[in-house]
Amino acid sequence: MLHTLMNSPFKSNMILLFNILKKSDDLLALQDGVIIAVDKNYFLRDLLNSSANLYVLKEDLAARGLCKKIATGFIMIDYQKFVFLTEKNQQQMNW
Repeated sequence: MLHTLMNSPFKSNMILLFNILKKSDDLLALQDGVIIAVDKNYFLRDLLNSSANLYVLKEDLAARGLCKKIATGFIMIDYQKFVFLTEKNQQQMNW
């Protein structure tokens, strides 16, 4: 499943997300959701413990000046890779 986090993690139900996120899932942070990828943030430890594949949209990071503050464990991707993730995952959940 592809989980797309488009809202700030402080405005999303992160407890529910962490509870349903599986090891085989992909999580893509975009728009204000890119905040979750910032190193040493409040939610990072629980997210990294999920063992899901973690991606963050490079264009949205750049728009917020956060490209150099990304935590280890996240892969920066572009829109082409975003399209690949949507094709790869038959199910998608927006947060």
